[in-house]
Amino acid sequence: MLKELFKKQAQLNKRTGFDAKEIRENLDPAKAGLWLNNYIAAMSNELEELRDCTYWKHWCKEAKQGRRFELNDLQNARVEVIDMLFFWISLAQCVGLNADDAYNLYMQKLQVNHTRQDNNYSMAEKTEDDNKDIDL
Repeated sequence: MLKELFKKQAQLNKRTGFDAKEIRENLDPAKAGLWLNNYIAAMSNELEELRDCTYWKHWCKEAKQGRRFELNDLQNARVEVIDMLFFWISLAQCVGLNADDAYNLYMQKLQVNHTRQDNNYSMAEKTEDDNKDIDL
């Protein structure tokens, strides 16, 4: 299913000027960086729209009633999460990843995250050394 999503997203993105196939076959760092930043901005906006589905403002009436962070618009929250999926796939495509690459990198990073939990993960002691072996 992930392959189908990547394919459909590539088709949609091509309509707006971003050619995932071209980036994957001949990575142009300037073009990739431009589109990467376009999609970062879009993803950031979707995150804000998702947060707006909760009572996140500490000064709002609902927060004062003890309901801060309560989800108040489930339907829209679901749509915003899917919007983020659109942009997540686009971000992956900007750095030349296809669905198989994303799956393989996810599985490697998943193991790193489990190992971190097994070893009592600490932000103060964390390094990125355990990520250095993650590769396509």
